[in-house]
Amino acid sequence: MENTPHLLLVEDEAKVAAFIKKGLEKHSFAVEIAEDGREGQHFFDQSSYDLLILDVNLPHMDGVELATYVRTKNPDVPILMLTALDTTADKLAGFDAGVDDYLVKPFDFMELVARLRALLKRSQKSNEQPTNRLKVADLELDLDQKLALRGGNTIELTAKEFALLEYLMRNRGRVVSKMDIAEQVWDIDFDTGTNFIEVYINYLRKKIDKESPTKLIHTVVGMGYTLKEK
Repeated sequence: MENTPHLLLVEDEAKVAAFIKKGLEKHSFAVEIAEDGREGQHFFDQSSYDLLILDVNLPHMDGVELATYVRTKNPDVPILMLTALDTTADKLAGFDAGVDDYLVKPFDFMELVARLRALLKRSQKSNEQPTNRLKVADLELDLDQKLALRGGNTIELTAKEFALLEYLMRNRGRVVSKMDIAEQVWDIDFDTGTNFIEVYINYLRKKIDKESPTKLIHTVVGMGYTLKEK
């Protein structure tokens, strides 16, 4: 099953933001709303998103400034700009800041959905190419050299710890059950009477998260585990 795209909408008009959020959620997007540029910057720094929608005219930090900031942190995340400004100069300013697409207000909602899906598909194809390296926040996994790094520092992992971490990273943001882990990492049926998966999750937490203020491995009570930035 495909992951639900995680989208950040930065829009200061509350009614417009609520309308877009409600509509996109009906089309299987998970949407968070920031009400101004600085709040959008904060949300972006605190979480990982598959797509960004930015209004141009935002309080505190406008959409072009925010897009420029985002590109210094993540050159790949797709950005769509919503704006009432439709001059060529306005669009060029956005594209120069790293925006991938523009949609002028008022817009047809299904056109917004189609453009977002196109941006997401393009991004997914781009991300599928370098399969030898996985990255979430400052955690990296080099699949060729069987090397794990956090903040640039090498982490010593056993073969099974490496396999478990790889599985979690490939399913970043998705909750995986103990049964999923047992079948995909150990290739066995899960025995509810054993706790070996909890043991290995704890091994990883001590090696991956203990020395970092940002915890990446999270327990979802009664459901399983997920690896993501909060």
